Amino acid sequence: MKENKSIKNKWLHLRLSEAEHLQIEKAFSKTTERKFSNYARTILLGKPMIAGYRNLSSDALIAEFAALLKTVNGIANNYNQSIHKLHTLDHEPQIKLWVDSNRNSGKILLSSIQEIKLMMNKITEQWLQ
Repeated sequence: MKENKSIKNKWLHLRLSEAEHLQIEKAFSKTTERKFSNYARTILLGKPMIAGYRNLSSDALIAEFAALLKTVNGIANNYNQSIHKLHTLDHEPQIKLWVDSNRNSGKILLSSIQEIKLMMNKITEQWLQ
């Protein structure tokens, strides 16, 4: 059975002072709602809102994973570029030069992987408490 979704095509523009905006953001952060627009709609329409139930530690965890994902994607991109460069080399002196110049990149990669392991262990310890 398909769920009927109402189309939301009307806009409500609202001007707030910095203090009012911070107050609303603070109240929003204490709810289970993930989207600010849904939170505002619920409050404005006088519907009940579940407050104080949102797991803030999981929000922090998601933010950490997003940063980690960005780092890993950068490492993977650099690695793919290096391997592509290696495949274009056709003489032994060029390959030796490539290996020597990319030795530092390997150390950075291993350091990043170690950092990822430490972060995962930290997250696991927090989750188990």
